[in-house]
Amino acid sequence: MIHAQFDPTARQLLAAAAVEAKTRKDLSWQQIADASCLSVAFTTAAVLGQHALPEDAAKAVADLLGLDADAALLLTTVPTRGSIPGAIPTDPTIYRFYEMLQVYGTTLKALVHEEFGDGIISAINFRLDVKKVADPEGGERAVITLDGKYLPTKPF
Repeated sequence: MIHAQFDPTARQLLAAAAVEAKTRKDLSWQQIADASCLSVAFTTAAVLGQHALPEDAAKAVADLLGLDADAALLLTTVPTRGSIPGAIPTDPTIYRFYEMLQVYGTTLKALVHEEFGDGIISAINFRLDVKKVADPEGGERAVITLDGKYLPTKPF
């Protein structure tokens, strides 16, 4: 049976314990994802409390991190999503995404609606990828791909 959380506290505490175990064991998010047999983005989001893991993946992640059966069970529950408390994030990396949406949010909306019509881009039927690439002008660039299914508004 699928169970859902109504209070994010348990998942937040589990996320803190999981990150501590990850650090203590000197594991990468990719190594944890390899154990789960899921993508690194989905697995990371799940361990940080934003997704539920399938039972076999939850057990594999808990085993790798040295977490108990209760933690594995909690990893399978549907979380209360939302990882940024307050109106404006203060972490510099997260703030830059907020800033990008402040600058380009209306542009993205205009372009999406012009291309697809009235509707939304799903964050449920969704893929995320982060890559580091060389910048031709020197240094490195971050390539972030947000790939969500388009869901048109249906009149009723």
